[in-house]
Amino acid sequence: MPKVWGGRRLAKLGKNLPASANVGANVGESWELADLAATSASGGGGAAARSVISNGPLAGKTLHDAMTLWGAGLIGAAKHAATGSSSSAFPLLIKFLDANENLSVQVHPSPAYAATHPEAHLKTESWYILEAEPGSVIYKGIKPGVTRADFERHIADGTVVSDLISIPAVVGDCHNLPSGTCHALGAGVLVAEVQTPSDTTFRVFDWGRTGRELHVKQSLECIDFSPSQADLDALRTARLTAHAPGGRLVKTEFFTIDELRVPAGASVPMRGCVVVIVLRGGGAVDWPAGRAVVNAGRTMLVPASTSAVFRSAEATTILVVGLG
Repeated sequence: MPKVWGGRRLAKLGKNLPASANVGANVGESWELADLAATSASGGGGAAARSVISNGPLAGKTLHDAMTLWGAGLIGAAKHAATGSSSSAFPLLIKFLDANENLSVQVHPSPAYAATHPEAHLKTESWYILEAEPGSVIYKGIKPGVTRADFERHIADGTVVSDLISIPAVVGDCHNLPSGTCHALGAGVLVAEVQTPSDTTFRVFDWGRTGRELHVKQSLECIDFSPSQADLDALRTARLTAHAPGGRLVKTEFFTIDELRVPAGASVPMRGCVVVIVLRGGGAVDWPAGRAVVNAGRTMLVPASTSAVFRSAEATTILVVGLG
């Protein structure tokens, strides 16, 4: 998806970008695993976004077709997505994001807001940082002591960024952003994003860019003005080391994320409904009826009704995403 803040680094992950001379050549997002009947005007422009399966017995079908045909055979005991657009939507949305410029300062609907606005849907997301230019940051939460009135006043006078908690972007860190967290991805950062499948986003501030709608009223109703302890720690230390290499990175009610660093020639079993995102290196995924080669930038969904094994051809880093 072309974005005003996008760049060209998704080509490193095997994405086929438009020629650099073309309008819309700066691509901000690659939607890897999606099952949305419609996207917001600020997201995909209202069109459906549904992944097409490239391997396995349903090759050529959409992810939504698989949900309809297989149901629990695909997702096990996990719940379908509550997006309002479908009664049988896949409960995750997986993306890569390339922020060549700062993304808008934004927030997704809080539980209280979503409860009274049926068109708005919760969106919890996590960012795994793949690349970060020197000095790049992410913005995550509101500084202690900043009130709603302060924040609204600073939106109006253009100084609202000073109210945000700024955290250095460090390759390998993983940041969880629950619904209601005011946030922005800073310039120079490439991430893998795991999220619940909502495309409801309220923009607070757009760095002086014009032509894109802001949603100040909605944002102020949704933003959590109470920083988490992790945010406070990050503010004090100016660095969030989110995890030691490998292991469980994130656990929410919606999904889990594990980072696996697989030596060359090693095998890792995959059981249950899991999403495998290859970040570096590559190999193959074998299941009883076939095999698929997966290199950096590829994403595979393993159905709950089968078992699979990832076999590394070289030193490889993968994310394994499970359903909550």
